[in-house]
Amino acid sequence: QVHLEESEGGLVQPGDSLTLSCVASVPERTFNNNAVGWYRQAPGKEREFVAAINWVGIRANYADSVKGRFTISRDNASKTVKLRMDTLKPGDTAIYSCAVYYGADWSRLAPVTYWGKGTLVNVTS
Repeated sequence: QVHLEESEGGLVQPGDSLTLSCVASVPERTFNNNAVGWYRQAPGKEREFVAAINWVGIRANYADSVKGRFTISRDNASKTVKLRMDTLKPGDTAIYSCAVYYGADWSRLAPVTYWGKGTLVNVTS
């Protein structure tokens, strides 16, 4: 059974850092051969793309709103994708979900094959 499990988010203050992890219980080929990424959905808003990384972990893409503050990485041996979030802002408050794409490289049209359930990150003073 396919399962993507995100680590617990939490309540943080503006300016803090937080790293989310997502472990994929998918076949090794499914994870290692495809791009993976993170999305988020803020209260009352549509889900939006945050970051993605290609299958070998050497090319990453970021939403403009997080560029320079967030860093995505992956470890194919453990089938894990991480999102390090620095200098968090109240506007980063959202449910964050990891995703496995269909395809080795990410593009805006890349379909998502598997979704995690999401974890809440609440940035507030």
